[in-house]
Amino acid sequence: MRIILVITSLERGGAERVLSRLANWWAEERRDVTVLPLNNQAGPAYDLRSVKLASLGLPAGSDSFTGVFQKIRKIFVLRRYLRENPSDVIVSFIDRSNILTLLCSRGLGIPVVVSERTVPASYDIGIILSSLRRLVYPQASAIVCQTDSVVRWLRKRFQVPVYAIPNPVVSLAPANSRTESRNGSSQRTLIAVGRLAHEKGFDLLLEAFSRIASSFPEWRLLILGSGPLQDELEAKSRVLDLTERVVFAGACSNPFPALQAADLFVLSSRFEGFPNALTEAMACGLPVISFDCPCGPAAIIRHEIDGLLVPPEDITALAAALARLMASPQERERLAARAPDVLERFSRKKVLAMWQEVFDALPIVRRQPD
Repeated sequence: MRIILVITSLERGGAERVLSRLANWWAEERRDVTVLPLNNQAGPAYDLRSVKLASLGLPAGSDSFTGVFQKIRKIFVLRRYLRENPSDVIVSFIDRSNILTLLCSRGLGIPVVVSERTVPASYDIGIILSSLRRLVYPQASAIVCQTDSVVRWLRKRFQVPVYAIPNPVVSLAPANSRTESRNGSSQRTLIAVGRLAHEKGFDLLLEAFSRIASSFPEWRLLILGSGPLQDELEAKSRVLDLTERVVFAGACSNPFPALQAADLFVLSSRFEGFPNALTEAMACGLPVISFDCPCGPAAIIRHEIDGLLVPPEDITALAAALARLMASPQERERLAARAPDVLERFSRKKVLAMWQEVFDALPIVRRQPD
């Protein structure tokens, strides 16, 4: 089976990480897999094994939808590539790539599966792109999203088969290898991971932590990530008198060592698709707390079994949940014991089987023998 995977870029992010894992796994199954990043960066941010990495030969940065010339040029070049490199299926990740791929593949007779990686109802992509999405998504052979709630939203708007497929969960180390040296120290670490952007809600987390920090002097908040709001969030931590209690550690290519050394994970997002940081923390055997935001956390956390869900954007409730677990090693241990179940619940085998169901239902797949 020949698969072309299209994505805007291969920069480090949740969608790129999932795409690279799927590409490698399909290649291991002896599929012919090509990854086509539309930004033509010099090299991939993720290790691609036995996978072809293609290029459109356009200038770096030409993935933008601004600039009439660049936009039209990219459409023609991508269409030519798809026509000259026939495949059994094209799988596109992220809304902008999805729209462009559907525009460029029209009439080529190749099934196109588009994958939404966030919550369309909460994430505004602008009037022009929203209009284009309404226009071209009905041409897709299937739409893949990550949760049932997004499935319902998409089915109301597009008469196209829609599937919910969670992100696969992997861990770079077993849960029982979590750093134990912290048990001999009085310091405890609350960790959060994500892009420093509005949707991740780190401003809400700082507010919640500030309300309880004085009661838990042994705890610090470690934030892994970078983004446009870094200066604003650092200023907010100073205003809240948290300078000595909050560490902004910047972007991290491998968060697992920090997760394994932490004591508690928190997700404060205003909305999510299917948060990799949350599942990776649970895979490391961490107790977790999350806002019950649209749409991923409730599909991942089993409340009071392997983590806690609190009402979305409720700072008071988040502060109370943090205080509850920070005060009780027994409660943290109880939740942590079941957290690694995500490795089975969202395993490679289960996720690949779900994708195979999508491929098997496509109308014109020229299947090759494995």
